[in-house]
Amino acid sequence: MATGGPAVPEGTGTLRLRSHTYAGNRYAVMGVINRTPDSFYDRGATYALEAALASADHAVAAGVDVIDVGGVKAGYGAPVDEDEEIRRTVPFVRELRERHPDVVISVDTWRARVGRACAEAGADMINDTWAGSDPDLARVAAEYGTGLVCSHSGGLAPRTDPHRVHYDDVVADVISGVCALAERAVSLGVRPDGVMIDPTHDFGKNTYQSLELTRRLGELAATGWPVLVAVSNKDFVGETLGVGLTDRGEGTLAALAVSAREGARVFRVHDVAAARVALDAVAAVGATQAG
Repeated sequence: MATGGPAVPEGTGTLRLRSHTYAGNRYAVMGVINRTPDSFYDRGATYALEAALASADHAVAAGVDVIDVGGVKAGYGAPVDEDEEIRRTVPFVRELRERHPDVVISVDTWRARVGRACAEAGADMINDTWAGSDPDLARVAAEYGTGLVCSHSGGLAPRTDPHRVHYDDVVADVISGVCALAERAVSLGVRPDGVMIDPTHDFGKNTYQSLELTRRLGELAATGWPVLVAVSNKDFVGETLGVGLTDRGEGTLAALAVSAREGARVFRVHDVAAARVALDAVAAVGATQAG
């Protein structure tokens, strides 16, 4: 069993994004906006700029804390070069910053050039779901003072899927990997209270391993780094319950609640309203216990 992890800088544990502070039982809901024509879940519903902005407006009304925009499908699909990824993300970030000055804006990218362009347009956070594939991405976060998500992909290159993946202890491997990336980020100048770690369910992991990570998420939280989870409608939820893509809502909410009780702080979701209610209920239970 994994225990703890490398020491974290003093003050780590409290997460600060823009003017917001997340600590204790305050959970941050991150709403997904896919500016892609081929996303696995919404199949391009927010590919058009106006559709993406309308979805963001709806998420803000539903109580979202962070809006995470991505310009490239995570899995297999048509190649998307940096210029096209910038075209899909930067105008959205710029317009969203104007419309909702208080919301935290995140960009889901593994490319430093894209991260830089989005930070210049007003992004507050870089969600690197491919485990530092571009080593300069952390330097961009340091330069612009953005938050940074440090993830675990089991050594996979971007947009590849696991095949017969094996770990002696998946949780230990995740802790070692994400903590090393977090420490490197801070050493490069990323502010410690903006660094998050993400076990990155289903990336470089099979269903059993993603379930193991969820059950033992408290071990990641014990490292002191704020934990982000992205379990919404993931394949491990569907495979566990034997349901298709459109029937994973209840399983997603269960995984969110377990993750919150185990110490996760940020939750990347497709259904902001449902997640907000579920996480507020978990927070109320925690507040009652504390009282």
